[in-house]
Amino acid sequence: MTGWNLTGKSARPRAATDPLPWERDSSHGPSAQGGAADVGTPGATEDDERDPHILTVTQAVGLAGATLAELPPITVLGEVSGFRGPYGARGHCYFQIKDEASSLECIIWGGVYKASPYELRNGLKMRFTGKFEVYARTGKMSFQISRFEPVGEGLLRQQVAALAEKLRREGLMDEARKRPIPAFCTRVAVVTSLSGAVIDDVKRTLRRRNPLVELICVGSKVQGEGAEAELIDALGRAARIAPAVDCILLVRGGGSFEDLMTFNDEAVARAVAASPVPVVTGIGHEPDTSICDMVSDRRCSTPTAAAESVAPAATELAELLSTRERRLATAMAGAVGTGRTDLARAAERATRAVEQRLAREGLALGALAQRPCLTRPDETVLRRAAELEQSADRLEGALARQQERWRAALDALTARFPAGTALLAAPQQALARAQERLAREGRTITAARDADLARQAAALDALSPLKVLARGYAIAYREDAVATSAAAFAPGDAIAVRFADGTVTGTVDTVAADAR
Repeated sequence: MTGWNLTGKSARPRAATDPLPWERDSSHGPSAQGGAADVGTPGATEDDERDPHILTVTQAVGLAGATLAELPPITVLGEVSGFRGPYGARGHCYFQIKDEASSLECIIWGGVYKASPYELRNGLKMRFTGKFEVYARTGKMSFQISRFEPVGEGLLRQQVAALAEKLRREGLMDEARKRPIPAFCTRVAVVTSLSGAVIDDVKRTLRRRNPLVELICVGSKVQGEGAEAELIDALGRAARIAPAVDCILLVRGGGSFEDLMTFNDEAVARAVAASPVPVVTGIGHEPDTSICDMVSDRRCSTPTAAAESVAPAATELAELLSTRERRLATAMAGAVGTGRTDLARAAERATRAVEQRLAREGLALGALAQRPCLTRPDETVLRRAAELEQSADRLEGALARQQERWRAALDALTARFPAGTALLAAPQQALARAQERLAREGRTITAARDADLARQAAALDALSPLKVLARGYAIAYREDAVATSAAAFAPGDAIAVRFADGTVTGTVDTVAADAR
């Protein structure tokens, strides 16, 4: 009889032929007909509790756990369902795997999930490797997974996701790297299969929206063996077209995920990113997104949408031009109005500044005209002549008075000393000579002054306006100010004309300016 450790662990590995406890002959026990099925049922006796072949719940759960633990690791193929996790800091995950008929509770510990390069989500068909275990508290069995990997389309999607992450880290998907597509493309190259309906859709779309866009077709396989190399070559040929095209359309129709795998190829994606000409992609249908879409300069949902994005409709262009024309006219009218206002203000400021300057100059000229040297040029000469006459009169009076004093003194001396008259003859002669010399020196001094005064009088006389008037010229006055131009008068204005011998006043009848 095989011995069992009811704590849940067997004493030795069980052979395939060893019977399980409930398969053994129960005739030796006190309950040959009830067996283990009667454990814990009402009416159990003390003998039943002491029977080694009757198990408690803990022993039964432990026995099931030990039995499942002896099974070797197995690999199960199934679809993920009810995925929950990762939970908390440890990151454990709980879910079921199922097929058409059954489902199985599964557990992945956080360390295993974090170490795996794959992520789980509902609907993925995966291959799981692990062992069965029983949770003692609830007695529920679950499949503890130690390794998992995708199969079929799930594997492809994981590979595509890994490649996308790699290219993203390299910066190939950064928006800053992508180039803007011209708003008005005139030459467009399309890279696609020339035997499918896609090329016809692109041509039809461009003819409908804008017939002026020139389309250059570059044929290539879009799926199957060798498609990747042909696409790379076609992109290179499209970029080398001369004259250069504005952009390249990389398009193909819809298909399964496997059909679109050509556009998830790393070499093709790098060729799209490295193209010297901006690339617009339209691959598959709305939900389809390939790596080429991610690295292209513009991604469109369908080939038709890609063609529409590079060829604005002629009606849209006409409306845009009309809108731009209206905006330009409005802006020009505003600019002209602003310029006209600024010009009027500048003209007003200039007129005011000129008037103020003329007024200042007129005041200065009037002040100069009132100076005595211009109104009476001979006044200075007459004043100087009068001063010289007064000086001469004072000098003659002083000389006469001195002579009288000397004569009186001489007469007194002669009267007192009659005999001394002969002695005074010589001094009298010397006095007479001194008097003559004094008179001569006085005339010499005044002669130099007279000559200087005559020269100054002649210079003033030459500069005098009266001298000009004496030659036949006249000075015109308007409101007590000298007028220097005929434009200063208007018909009906009062005018005064000064001549050398008088002034004439009158009224202006006409004003005729000389042609220059």
